[in-house]
Amino acid sequence: MKPVTSALALAAACAALASPALAQSQGDWTFGIGVINVNPKSDNGTLAGQPTTIGSDSQISLTAEYFIRDNLGIELLAATPFEHDINIAGVGSATTKHLPPTLSLNYHFPTKGKIKPFIGAGINYTTFFEEETALGVLELKDSWGFAVQVGADWQISDRGAMRLNVRHMDIDTDAYLGGASIGTAEIDPVTVGVSYVHRF
Repeated sequence: MKPVTSALALAAACAALASPALAQSQGDWTFGIGVINVNPKSDNGTLAGQPTTIGSDSQISLTAEYFIRDNLGIELLAATPFEHDINIAGVGSATTKHLPPTLSLNYHFPTKGKIKPFIGAGINYTTFFEEETALGVLELKDSWGFAVQVGADWQISDRGAMRLNVRHMDIDTDAYLGGASIGTAEIDPVTVGVSYVHRF
């Protein structure tokens, strides 16, 4: 969480130094499309009593945000399915796909100029499917957890912006092999996204 905490502090500092101006208005909608990388933390816990590592993946991201107040929006994040390699040390490997829709409440700092930082917090739901392994029948249970993000929009037109954002998601999944519990995989990824966002 240290990189995310530092990023949040940086965004708040940028906002404090900026002159106030309206960033987004109540009733506005934005739609974003881009690329997001999901990078699980380095220590993913143990499965079958052995250290486990989970690989990263990048996919297309989609966001929709509705502003319930000036500068305050509710955002839904979606993406095409991610696929991750799972390696259980000394036991074997597996793959899984997942979708991590995330609902966030975002505050966009009102600033003059082209750079508009924002922060957000919300809840993540991750569903796993198409688990494959030569070890037997693998099942990964769906996960609920908190999510936080920090980012900034760079205005390139009156209604268009390029967005860079970083999220931390709390994702843990209980794993079963042949119907028997083999432990919990702690994914807890940091995601980095780049997208184009259009305001309607």
